Amino acid sequence: MIFGIESETLEFKKTTAELPDAVIDVVAMLNKHRRGELYFGIKNDGEVLGQMVCGSALRDVSQKLTNNIKPQIYPTIEMVNIDYKDCIRVQFEGDNIPYFAYGKAYIRVADECKQISPEELESLFKKKRGMVSPWDSSPSGKTVDDINTNFLRSYMKKANDSGRLSYKFTNRDDVLCKLELLQNGEPLNAAIAMFGKNPSLEIQMAVFATDVKHTFIDIDRATGTIDQLVDVGEQYIRRNTRWRVVRDGSPQRTEIPEVPMDAVREALLNSYAHRDAEVPQVNEIAIYSDRIEIYNPGTFPEGLTPEDYINGSESSIQRNPLLARIMYYSKDIERFGTGLQKIAKECDGAGVKYGFKRGKLGFTVIFYRTELSGLGRDVNEGQVSVPFHDGTDSGTDGTDSGTVVSTTALAVLSALENDRSIAVDGIATEISKSRRTVLRAISELKNAGIIKRVGSDRSGYWEVIDGNKGVDEE
Repeated sequence: MIFGIESETLEFKKTTAELPDAVIDVVAMLNKHRRGELYFGIKNDGEVLGQMVCGSALRDVSQKLTNNIKPQIYPTIEMVNIDYKDCIRVQFEGDNIPYFAYGKAYIRVADECKQISPEELESLFKKKRGMVSPWDSSPSGKTVDDINTNFLRSYMKKANDSGRLSYKFTNRDDVLCKLELLQNGEPLNAAIAMFGKNPSLEIQMAVFATDVKHTFIDIDRATGTIDQLVDVGEQYIRRNTRWRVVRDGSPQRTEIPEVPMDAVREALLNSYAHRDAEVPQVNEIAIYSDRIEIYNPGTFPEGLTPEDYINGSESSIQRNPLLARIMYYSKDIERFGTGLQKIAKECDGAGVKYGFKRGKLGFTVIFYRTELSGLGRDVNEGQVSVPFHDGTDSGTDGTDSGTVVSTTALAVLSALENDRSIAVDGIATEISKSRRTVLRAISELKNAGIIKRVGSDRSGYWEVIDGNKGVDEE
């Protein structure tokens, strides 16, 4: 299994024998991003090797980090199981910059550590004394050449179509000036976050085997602009959750996700609009067996509750007013605190339970998956059947049970509907899955009574059957 790639906030070490270098890596990430993650038991190319983990190994890591990093930090050090192999994960954060390893200060550049120059040290001390502007309206340290003109042009079209901006795209510099995203010719952080070629924003995504954060089924992370990361996050949730297939006898089927995707996208957009860049954490998606959590680093306003915004009794408090204004022009968000209202409305309409969790450093939107939404689970059969009202008299209670399938099975079903004679290898190529995975999905669809084979394997074809039976998630 390839766990990922090293980045400015992620470092891999094969064994704890590399602890001395790990101390420098931790300091470099703290001085650049004020947080990071380091794993022992993974090669620098992301291959998971595993690491012998015992109490003394965890203590050695803890002592090496606390004794050789100044100011002192208190990282979280724990054993995790990745691809059925034990590894050591070190998560750390700190605002007391600059940090020193063995008496020297370092900073992270890509996946390498460079010793900090006197000028850079002075800049870090200024940040510590609070002598810099708020993040979204602060100069980025980059040039207009670091702006992707195509991103900016696409944004302007979106803002024009929304009716919230009247002037059209002319050229990069002119539009950035009109959007008030330049200071002395230098792009502000909000400009890089929205249109940068190499923005520093990141999202971390994981699927866990149970309802606790321990064993990974899948893990991924990405960097990009806000639009890119929202798209990546939405697609990750789409791929790793169940969908219902409802057939009413017409040629077309209806596909319904177990959580409303409009609410998911709203939660993702708000997680960036309201994130606190000073908090040493990244935006996260965590998919558990019973819920989906979308986390953003940024505390909820003191004295207020999410219900205050859902009920419309409070006005929005913008942590990043410049960034919020830019996202408002393109109609990605509303300025007046309607994000939580939209999430609540979409979930209520879909019959999905939702909730919120306030932390010391961040805020989490929770979507509860079907088992916790009162939508029924047949434990004996191992099937999930989700009630769905289709506006017809298909049942005595006016509901239609629908069919719940894995996303892989849904993709296979689409391929079969497009070409009833397509071979297994052809399906595998079309949906970018292995032959074994396709055969498992076909078996799932056959067992559910959704498809059947007519004729021989060589000259026959697939028939898609109208019907509704429960199918487990893959």
